[in-house]
Amino acid sequence: MLYDFIAGASGDESLHDKNSQALNEVRLMPRVLRNISKRSLSCQILGLEADYPFGFAPMGMTNLAWPGADKFMAREASRRRIPLCVSTASSSTLEQIIADADGYAWFQLYADQSPDFVDELVSRAEAANYSTLIFTVDVPIPSVRARDLKNGFAMPMRWGPSQIWDFASHPRWTLATLAYSIRNGLPKPMNYATSSQKTKFIRKASRDAADWGFLSKLRDKWRGKLIIKGVQCPEDAIRIKAMGADAIYVSNHGGRQLNAAPVSIHSLTQIRQAVGHDMPLIFDSGIRSGEHVIKAIALGADFVMLGRLVMFGLGSGGATGLSNILDVIADEASAVMG
Repeated sequence: MLYDFIAGASGDESLHDKNSQALNEVRLMPRVLRNISKRSLSCQILGLEADYPFGFAPMGMTNLAWPGADKFMAREASRRRIPLCVSTASSSTLEQIIADADGYAWFQLYADQSPDFVDELVSRAEAANYSTLIFTVDVPIPSVRARDLKNGFAMPMRWGPSQIWDFASHPRWTLATLAYSIRNGLPKPMNYATSSQKTKFIRKASRDAADWGFLSKLRDKWRGKLIIKGVQCPEDAIRIKAMGADAIYVSNHGGRQLNAAPVSIHSLTQIRQAVGHDMPLIFDSGIRSGEHVIKAIALGADFVMLGRLVMFGLGSGGATGLSNILDVIADEASAVMG
């Protein structure tokens, strides 16, 4: 059930598949007799000196993949000097995560159903010394995901015979989660649980009221760096740049929202052409290897975010699995650069 929640996408999941297929089809022209002995994966993005050209995409409820996942990701962000995008629906509070990450964290914001809750989150992020806010704009209404419907997946969790059997069939994860939950409570979206607004997390809640006026007000309110995530249309990208955003995050949510949306890597090339080379572009959707990371950069991305790969690493073995998958991505990226 939880694997399907992570791996699944909207509709017939064809966009999910095409995202990676399109990256596979990109060809890189090797150049020879060039001294590459001093090649480096380090880069700079929005004033942050990163040791790698990739970071953690915002993902809600990561503790479902493995108990304590938020802390593991924060430690890796600090150790590797890469940004961790902290979801509004994170399993730990935004204050705890940035402390665990030693500042290597950006906060991701949804235009939630409660304006007061949104204002409070922005204020909390500022008070916690987040330098960068990511405003996600591609989830105005919830998507329909067949796997979640089939499995009866919902938040809060609904319990029935199929769910109980699923957990019993995965004793290693279940026992680890049980031990963690006895000490810390069941995984839940902690930014909601700790809000003074008493706002409840509703996975199917609509965020359809956000418009360009909302973005303008957010830009005025937030004094740090502002990234707009989920941009796929070049015309929208041009307008966002003109409104003072510091970076554009090109993404189709990994195929989890609109199955009929454009393939993300195609959107990247079009948006780069539209906004010019002076606008930082961040990219995700379909990344499955270090080769994909380098291809995205070659096609116009300044930085790449990892989503499902991170969750798969966590699910395979917690902190060790996460560290292993990041090492593999880094090694692959370095090899492709060579």
